[in-house]
Amino acid sequence: MTHSIWDTVATINGAINGVVWGVPFLILIVGTGLYLSIRGGFKQFTRFGYVMKNTLGKMFEKHETRKGEVTPFQAVCTALSATVGTGNIAGITAAITLGGAGSIFWLWVTALIGMFTKYAEVLLSVRFREKNEKGDWVGGPMYYIRNGLGKNWNWLACIFCVFGALAAFGIGNAVQTGNIVDSIANAVNVFGGDTMAHTFHFMGRDVPVVNLILGIIIAIIVAVTLLGGIQRLGRVAERLVPFMAAIFILCSLIVIFANIKYIGVVFGMIFKGAFNPQAVTGGVVGISVKSCITWGVKRGVFSNEAGLGSAPIAHAGSCESNPVKQGLYGIFEVFMDSIVICTMTGLTLLIAAASGGIDITYGVKGGTDLNAMAFGSVLGPKLGALVIAVGIALFALSTILSWGLYGSRCCEYLLGTKSIKIYQVIFVLVTIVACTMDLTLAWDIADTLNGLMAIPNLIGLLGLSGVVVKMTKEHFKSKQLQ
Repeated sequence: MTHSIWDTVATINGAINGVVWGVPFLILIVGTGLYLSIRGGFKQFTRFGYVMKNTLGKMFEKHETRKGEVTPFQAVCTALSATVGTGNIAGITAAITLGGAGSIFWLWVTALIGMFTKYAEVLLSVRFREKNEKGDWVGGPMYYIRNGLGKNWNWLACIFCVFGALAAFGIGNAVQTGNIVDSIANAVNVFGGDTMAHTFHFMGRDVPVVNLILGIIIAIIVAVTLLGGIQRLGRVAERLVPFMAAIFILCSLIVIFANIKYIGVVFGMIFKGAFNPQAVTGGVVGISVKSCITWGVKRGVFSNEAGLGSAPIAHAGSCESNPVKQGLYGIFEVFMDSIVICTMTGLTLLIAAASGGIDITYGVKGGTDLNAMAFGSVLGPKLGALVIAVGIALFALSTILSWGLYGSRCCEYLLGTKSIKIYQVIFVLVTIVACTMDLTLAWDIADTLNGLMAIPNLIGLLGLSGVVVKMTKEHFKSKQLQ
C-alpha cells in the first residue's frame, strides 16, 4: 500500500492533536471563561438586556470613521464573518455524528461561558491597541500580551502570532475552501451531474478538475478583497453576514416548524445524550461522555472562536474608543454564532432524524450531504442541496476573507508591515492547494492549530483578568441607568 505525503501529515498531526485537545486543555479553555465570568459577575447573563440594547440595538447607527478605522458594526461583522463559517454547519454535523446529540449541550455550555471570554478579549484588544506604519489600528492578543503584561512577555505574543499565522491556513482557509468544494459537488450530484467525470492526479489523490476551477475563483475573490485592506473587508462583511445568516436561519426554521411535534424528543436527546450518549446513539462504541464533551467543546470553540484570540484582531480596528462598549459585541457574537446559528443546525439535523427524514450514522463523521438531506426532507432534495451549497459558500468565503486579515496581522507583528503582501499571496495560493486536500485532514489540522494558538491567548487573559474586572466594574457602575 502506497502512502502519500498527506498520510504522513495526518500521522504527525494526529499525535499532536491528541495532546493539544486532551483533558488539561479542555479544563484550561472552559476554566478560563468560568474564572473570568465569576470575577466579572456573569455580566453575559445579568446584563444581557443591556448587551443586546447596545449591540443589536445600535448596529445600524452611523459612525464617522477615519483612515484605517471601521465602524463598530463593520468590526463585529468582520469578526462574525470569521466565526460564522463551516463550523456552524459541517462542524455541528461532525459533533453530532461523532459525539452524539448531547454534544450540542456541551457546545451551549462552552458558548455561555465563552461569551465573557470573548468580551474580555475584545475589551483588552481595544484597550491595548496601537497604530501601525500605515496609520491603521492594530490589536489582538499579541498586543495586549506585550503592552498589558509587559515587554518581558513578548515571547508569548510571538508564539501566539506563529500559531495564529499558521492557523489562518487551516481554520480560515483549507477547511473553508474544502467545504465549499464538498457542498457544491454534492449539489451537482443531486442535480444529476458528475464531478468525478474529469480528474487529475495530485500528491497521491485523484482530484476533480472542477475543484481546481473553484479554487482559482475563490483565490481571485480573496485576493481582490484582501488587497483592499480592512475597510474594504468591513464593507463586504457588513453586507454579506446579515444576509447569509438570515437565509440560513429562515430555512432551518422551516424544517423545524414542519416537524415541530418532535421538538420535545429532540431536546430530550440533547439533554439525555449529554450525560449518557450511548442511550441516544444506540450503544455505539466509542461515543462516551468524554468524547461527547470533547466534540461539543471543540466544535464550540471552532465555531465561535471564544478563547482563540482571533476576533479581537478585527475589533481592534473599530472607531469605538470605549473598550467595554466594543467588548459587548464579543458577547453578542458568541450568542449569535453558537446559541442561535449552531443550535439551528443541530435542531435541523436532529428533528429531521426524529421524524424519519434522514438516518444519522453515529460513530462515522457526517459531511454536508447530511445537512442537505435534512433540509431536503422538507424543502425537497434539490432545494436542500442548493441551500447548503449556497450557505456553505457564503459562510466559508466570508471566513476566508476575515482570517486572511488575522493571519496578515500576526505576520505583521512578527516581521513588519512589509511582510503583509507576501503572506497574503501565500494565503491566496493555499486556497487553490486546499481544493486538493482530504477534507477530514483539513479539519484535523485546523483543530490542532486552534488549540495551539489558544494557549498563549488564554495565559494572557488570565494575567490581565484584573484589568478586565476593573474596567467592567467602573463601566457598569457609571452606566447603571443607561
